[in-house]
Amino acid sequence: MKKIVLNILLVLPVLFLTNCDDDKDTVVAATQTFQLKSVANPNISGTAKFIENEDNSTTVELQLTGTSSGGSHPAHIHFNTAAESGDIAVTLGVVNGDTGFSTKTFSKLDNGTSVSFSEMLDFDGYVNVHLSGSELTTLVAQGDIGQNELTGKSTVYTLNEKDVAGINGTATFFERKNGEALAVLNIANTPDNGMHPAHIHTGSVATAPGSILFTFNSVNGNTGTSMTNVSKLDNNTSFNYSDVLSINGYVNVHLSAADLGTIVAQGNVGVN
Repeated sequence: MKKIVLNILLVLPVLFLTNCDDDKDTVVAATQTFQLKSVANPNISGTAKFIENEDNSTTVELQLTGTSSGGSHPAHIHFNTAAESGDIAVTLGVVNGDTGFSTKTFSKLDNGTSVSFSEMLDFDGYVNVHLSGSELTTLVAQGDIGQNELTGKSTVYTLNEKDVAGINGTATFFERKNGEALAVLNIANTPDNGMHPAHIHTGSVATAPGSILFTFNSVNGNTGTSMTNVSKLDNNTSFNYSDVLSINGYVNVHLSAADLGTIVAQGNVGVN
């Protein structure tokens, strides 16, 4: 009997210690994941995972799919939105083509400015992943981060053919976390090597012509696309996603800067 009691007494402290360990709060690192979309190669895309460390530094893990074995892809966080472009803010790790993975921990921007994890979650920036160190102008993946992240809300307007048969498309506005918008023009059958200016005008198609309110980045004839950040009208008046939905306006896409009189696609937006 004494032996049994002794064994129980020996086991109890172990159970007590085990239970104490189980009662401890588990510290889980805060994370935020941003999407990186394909650019030059439609097979390559991925994510940028931001992880908070105990010292308030940030670890960014890039994970791409579709990269080629033996590849080496430099990556950076840039200032501004991808549609606007901007200088390098943080040099990230080089993505290994074999694994599609890279990691980098930092507490300062490349210019020496201190930056916390919470500040990175509200950063005005975007991520670029490049084809190689010698081909930095070719992007394999790209995505807006921080306050520029897209919320998932969007509005699409139809742009009908006008003066040139067969050319038409859409103007899509995506809401950003900070209330601004990403405008994407997709125009079908544009001539190769052309650049097509586009604007939002006052009034409607029925009352055209109207004065220019907002200038988009020109549509690239080779791709038929244009991406523009929307935050201000041309006169610097605030113009965000919610304003796009209520504006009294229409979109014109022109044949060229030298021939603005020829409209290749046109459509009402906002309240029209």
